[in-house]
Amino acid sequence: MEERKIRVAITHGDTNGTGYEQIFKAFDDPAMLDLCTPIIYGSPKIAAYHRKALDLETNYTVVNRLEDAKAGRLNLLACFDDEIKVEIGQSSPESADAARKSLEQAVADVSEGKVDVLVMVPADANDTQLKAPGSLVVRMTDELRVSLVTNALALRDVADAITKPRIVEKATLLHQALRRDLRISAPRIAVLSLNPIVKGQSSLDAEEQEVILPAVEELSSQGIQAFGPYPADEFFGSGAYTKFDGVLAMYYDQGMTPFKSITAEEGMLLITGLPYVVTASAETADFSKAGKGVVDAAPLRCAIYSAIDVWRNRVSYDEPMGNPLPKLYKEKRDDSEKVRFAVKPKDQFKKDIS
Repeated sequence: MEERKIRVAITHGDTNGTGYEQIFKAFDDPAMLDLCTPIIYGSPKIAAYHRKALDLETNYTVVNRLEDAKAGRLNLLACFDDEIKVEIGQSSPESADAARKSLEQAVADVSEGKVDVLVMVPADANDTQLKAPGSLVVRMTDELRVSLVTNALALRDVADAITKPRIVEKATLLHQALRRDLRISAPRIAVLSLNPIVKGQSSLDAEEQEVILPAVEELSSQGIQAFGPYPADEFFGSGAYTKFDGVLAMYYDQGMTPFKSITAEEGMLLITGLPYVVTASAETADFSKAGKGVVDAAPLRCAIYSAIDVWRNRVSYDEPMGNPLPKLYKEKRDDSEKVRFAVKPKDQFKKDIS
C-alpha cells in the first residue's frame, strides 16, 4: 500500500510581500509534490496577481474545501473572498489582515488534525505571527540550534525576566525538541550566562549564582544534560558551541548575533512545545525584494523538508512510548560529562571545553 503523503498547510504571508513568490518557486520542481501534499492557505485572486506579475509558470489548483485537496498537485485553499488591493512591496493594514486570516485558518485546521503540519511564510506585523503559550522557538541550521529565555525585551528589563522557573521551562522544551523532534538521543544543552564572566573573577554575579546555576542544577537532577553558565563571548569565540546540541541564550542579541555571524544562512525556525508541527523560514518579510523576482525559495523548501522530518520523527518517537515496558534495572548515573563541561575560570575555558 502506498504511504499517504503528509498534508502541509502553507500560509501565504503578507499579500504585498514575497510569500507567493517563495511558494511558487519552491514548487516549480515537480519532485516537491512527491514529498507531500501542499495546501496554500490564501486567495485565488491575489495568487493569480502575483503569478502574472512575476511571470511564474508554477501550476496550482484552487479548492474551496480542504477535503478537495489532492496529492500530486499544488493546492490553494480559498480562505477568504475579500477584495484586497495588492501593492507589492508596500505593507498595509489590509495585507497584514490577509496574512492573519491565512494563519488563523491554518492553525485551526492543523489543531484539528485536518492537515499534518504547518509551514509559515514570513509576514510583517507581529500580530500575524504564531503566538502560543508554552511554545519555544528554536532557530537552527545543521550546525547550530539556539533558543532564547527572553525575547523582544528592552535590555534593561531582561535581568528581571530571567528566573529559575523560566530557564527550567525553556531548557526542558529545548531538550524535548532535540529528543522528540530531531531524534537526538542524549542531547547536551549549553546555558549561557547573563553577565560577562571576567578573567580572574572569584565568584559569579548574582544572576548566575542565584538564578542560572540553580536552574542548571535542577535540570541536571531531572536527567537533562544542561551545562553552564558559559560566558557568551568565549563560548562562541572558541567554537565550544560545536560540542553541544542546543544553546539556551538569555536574550535576543546574545543568541542571534553569534548565530547570524557563525552560520552562512538564515536558517529556519522550529516552533516546538505544541501538539502539532510548525516550522517557518527564518527570513523576515523583506518588502524591498517583493515583486522583483530575486527571492530565493531555498529557505522555504528547508522549512517544508524540516516539517516533514519532524512529523515523522514524532511518530517514530511516540509509537514505542505508547506502551512502554517497565524498567528491570536501575540506571547508573554518569557524571563524567558534568565534570568535563563544568564552568571554569575564563582562562581555562578553551582548554577544558576541547
